[in-house]
Amino acid sequence: MPTNRLCPSSARVRTVVALLLFAGAAAPNCFGWGSDGHRIINRLAVVSLPGDVPAFLTTPTALAEIEYLGPEPDRWRSPAEPELSAEQAPDHFIDLEYADVLGPLPPRRYDFIEQLSRYRAAHPGEAAVETPEKVGMQPWQTEEVWERLKSGFREYRAALAKHEDTRPQEAAVLFYAGWLGHYVGDGSQPLHVTRDYNGWVEKENPHGYTTDHHIHADFETTFVASVIKPADVASLVQPLQPIGDEWTDYLAYLRHSASLTEQTYALEKAGGFNGMGTPEGKAFTAQRLAAGAGMLRDLIYAAWQKSAEPVPEYHHDAPSGPSGAKSPAGGN
Repeated sequence: MPTNRLCPSSARVRTVVALLLFAGAAAPNCFGWGSDGHRIINRLAVVSLPGDVPAFLTTPTALAEIEYLGPEPDRWRSPAEPELSAEQAPDHFIDLEYADVLGPLPPRRYDFIEQLSRYRAAHPGEAAVETPEKVGMQPWQTEEVWERLKSGFREYRAALAKHEDTRPQEAAVLFYAGWLGHYVGDGSQPLHVTRDYNGWVEKENPHGYTTDHHIHADFETTFVASVIKPADVASLVQPLQPIGDEWTDYLAYLRHSASLTEQTYALEKAGGFNGMGTPEGKAFTAQRLAAGAGMLRDLIYAAWQKSAEPVPEYHHDAPSGPSGAKSPAGGN
C-alpha cells in the first residue's frame, strides 16, 4: 500500500515534478470529489434543510459561504504546508478492510489509535498497514467536527436566550457546517472507504478491473467537473432521515459507500467515467453526490436539534477517556 496518500494518483516525486512544471499552481487536484463535487454537496445540503432551522443558516450569504467551504480541507493539503498536509491527510479516508479486522470501531479517536497499537503488537506481520496514517481517520474527524457544530449551535441558543448579538456564534456555525460537509462528502465516495482507492489491489481480480493509478481522480474530479451539474443531483437527494446515534448512523453510511466499490470499478471498466462517460456512470456519480448532500443535511439538522438537549453534569471522578485523558475541568 503506498505510503503517501496526499494524492492517490501521484507519488511524491511526480508531485514535485508537477510543481516545477506548473509553478504557482494549486495542490494536485485529486482530493475528495474535487472542488465541483464538494460545492454541489454542500449547496444541496443547505437548500434541503427543513424550515425550522435558524434563518441565518439558509440566507444567500450563508449558502455561498458553506458552498465555498466544501473543498476547504483539500486546500490544506498543499505541499506549501507540508506539516498540515501530512497531519490531516488521514482524515479524508478510511480503509475499512484494515479497520474492520480490529472489531467494533470506538467513537473516540484515541481509543481507536490504542486499539491499532494493541493489534500491531499482537500481529507484527501486519504492523506496516495497521497505522492511523494507513488505515485512515475519516469517521473520527467527522464525529469531532459534527460535535463542534453541535456545540456551536448550543452557543448560538445561549446567546439568543440572553438577547445578545449572535453574529459571532452564527459565523462559527457556518464554518463548522461547511467544514463538516467536506468529510461527509468524502464518505459518499466509494474510493474513500477502501484499500482499492486508486487501482484494484485485491489478490483476486477475475473481472480485470484497472490496477492503474488513475481511477480515483478520473472519477471524482475530472468526470464530475466535465459532466455533472447541480441539477443532475438535486432531484436525487432523499427526504430528511432522522439521525439517532450519529456515530452508528455515519458508520452505516460509510459501509454502504464501501459496498459500491466493485460497482465503481465495473463502471470504470465499461468506460463509465471516460470523457462524457455513459448514462450509467453519470447516474451513479449523481447518486453518490446526492447521498453526500442528504447525509450532510441530516447531520446538520441533528446537530441543531441535539444542541437543545441538556449538557450532562460533569463529575470529576468519572472516567473521561482512554489512558488517563484529562477532563475538561482539569485540562490545560
